[in-house]
Amino acid sequence: MGHIFGPVPSRRLGRSLGVDLVPFKTCTYDCIYCQLGRTTNKTIQRQEWVPLNDVLAELKEKLATKPDYITLSGSGEPTLYSRLDELIAGIRSMTDIPVAVLTNGSLLWQEEVRRQLMDAHLVIPSLDAGHSSMFQAVNRPHESIAFERMLEGLIAFREEYDGEYWLEVFLLAGHTAIDSEISRIAECVRRIRPDRVQLNTATRPTAENYAAMVDHRRMVDLATRFEPPAEVIADFRAVHAQSDFTAGRDSVLDMIQRRPCSLEDIADGLGMHRNEVIKYVEELDAMGSIQKRSSGGRLFYSGKQKPEETRR
Repeated sequence: MGHIFGPVPSRRLGRSLGVDLVPFKTCTYDCIYCQLGRTTNKTIQRQEWVPLNDVLAELKEKLATKPDYITLSGSGEPTLYSRLDELIAGIRSMTDIPVAVLTNGSLLWQEEVRRQLMDAHLVIPSLDAGHSSMFQAVNRPHESIAFERMLEGLIAFREEYDGEYWLEVFLLAGHTAIDSEISRIAECVRRIRPDRVQLNTATRPTAENYAAMVDHRRMVDLATRFEPPAEVIADFRAVHAQSDFTAGRDSVLDMIQRRPCSLEDIADGLGMHRNEVIKYVEELDAMGSIQKRSSGGRLFYSGKQKPEETRR
């Protein structure tokens, strides 16, 4: 599978061209809400997981798709890539398309990591808890990452970074979407001072089935508790209506109407990146076009039968 995927529709970034820099599920966290499942390689070891020149060459071939952002994200934690500064410099030398970095923020306590991100146009780290015990319960971090260390990294990066700094707060029913927890998270956010605060919740299948979604009305209410006031990440289906996305979505639907498929089956069968498949599956689910079932610890998707097919 290549290192570049998309462009894919993004709730925040429009048409996002993704750059995947680490092996699947190589991460500093093992979040209970992760849409990609449990972490298989929990580490803080930074290295050049994929050759820098290969990434830049593949990216250059995809610039003709004219994305709104080039986004360092993918199947694990992108700040584990040890040549981030060279990658960002290489991207900026070949295009004016802005570079965004989606990170869990867990390594920003390292001065080298902060330095390597300085030339990104936009950095979006996350904060999912307001104290150590909830941090351990929700993010299940590498043993080297203490809550205060992580938080101080988020604060230090704000003090040094001149670009756009948006903070994502991922809320879960029964865990963090309760008043006492929100107050503690909001206090941390005040210390960080991001340009924007964005609230998210579990709208896709999660690594643990007890990681539960917060309903939209409650999310809107909780958004008022933050300073600056938070925004609930908006519905992005209008982006999916564009022709280049409908073609990919229709290909996925055609495949799962033939037989039930896992995300891996779809990615392999259509030659798509797993993250790209997730976007299409999420849209089809929102449209009510698919059904899901678990078997052998895996989630399978199939197309819903039309009423006339059911009667036959």
